[in-house]
Amino acid sequence: MRVWSRLRRAASSAHGAAVGGRPRRRAWETSLSPLERVRRLLPPEEAAAVGRCAAAPQAPPEEEKEAAAAPQVPPEAAGTRPGAFRAGELALAEVRRKHNTTLKLLCRLAAGSVLASPGGILPHHDIIGQQPGQVMRTSAGARLLLRRPSLEEYVLLMPRGPTIAYPKDVSAMLMMMDIHAGDTVLEAGSGSGAMSLFLSRAVGPKGRVVSYEIRDDHHNLAKKNYRHWRAAWEIGHMEEWPDNVDFILKDISTAAADMKSIALDAIVLDMLNPQSALPVVHPSLKEGGVCAVYLANITQVIDLLDRIRTCKLPFLCERIIEVTHRNWLVLPAKIKNGKSSQMMETQENIEEQPQKEYEEIHGQDQVVLKESEYNESLSDNAETYWSVPYIARPSYWQEAHSGATSSPFAGQALTVYQK
Repeated sequence: MRVWSRLRRAASSAHGAAVGGRPRRRAWETSLSPLERVRRLLPPEEAAAVGRCAAAPQAPPEEEKEAAAAPQVPPEAAGTRPGAFRAGELALAEVRRKHNTTLKLLCRLAAGSVLASPGGILPHHDIIGQQPGQVMRTSAGARLLLRRPSLEEYVLLMPRGPTIAYPKDVSAMLMMMDIHAGDTVLEAGSGSGAMSLFLSRAVGPKGRVVSYEIRDDHHNLAKKNYRHWRAAWEIGHMEEWPDNVDFILKDISTAAADMKSIALDAIVLDMLNPQSALPVVHPSLKEGGVCAVYLANITQVIDLLDRIRTCKLPFLCERIIEVTHRNWLVLPAKIKNGKSSQMMETQENIEEQPQKEYEEIHGQDQVVLKESEYNESLSDNAETYWSVPYIARPSYWQEAHSGATSSPFAGQALTVYQK
């Protein structure tokens, strides 16, 4: 079958050379733009209209002159990305491990320190001066990807005492409260400072976050993590992170006098007994304001709703949600011998015929394909492009806070409105 197909293609090429004066190009030698592919699917009249639109000039000369005459914004004012790593800022190293997992290491760069990883050590002075996104090798030859950490990665890797509010839950709560720049937000339960950092970014330089914490060790840890992030941000990004969080070491249930002098746009409660704080904070919440409560299990939600009902507090429960997060694996399939599968030809504009058949064999975090023999050959006149088969499925290795398996302790977010 293969030999006959090759002979037939050779004969067709020779015929094209005899008739047209030049050899006919094979299907895989033809490169078509996406627009050309769409035009071939349309009727002749519509295809001509598409061609006229594509050939139209992009902008008149007057607009080009106006654009050229526009004032140039300097790079500093345009908010360009920061440059090379500097001493004192945070760096994130990513190490590829087995089963397509990644180990992330967070460090603060100092001239005389080293970054220790399972694949060897890397001196900090080799990192300082390099651009983020570089791949460097440790003393043992392991490859490390160096870059600046995002706020989400920082709160997951920073020192912590109590369990933090994870970024997936924080994002949902910020959407619930609809916080704007310039808002004043009350947080009860500073914890390790994760929620404080996200609230600080949400309210901006003109806003204010008031964070209460009853435990002295949690209070000091939250202030330390917040201070370290601000210092690293200023060094790495050459701009100041807003200093808009007031950490207060006090029980929120005894802060009724403090609440009289403040007007709150939103309230976040991340504490063991939020029902004890609601009678204190609700007079300071603006009408229509939102109070988001982060609880560990559904029994706490029931206790809170019962307390609101029995005490006749002026709150209305809007919704109760659980945020799930699932990691997916998307990789090119591998054939049985462990090598990447060969590229397949796919036809366009005609009925597709399978060139190869594959049988999936599932492993830990890879899927291998058992290739069958060729059954059909493609038409010589078909327009083709090359592709490889991919496997997409949920990863076997899920993060501890992903919530991929539902449980009553996965974290519940409750939103109540001030009537």
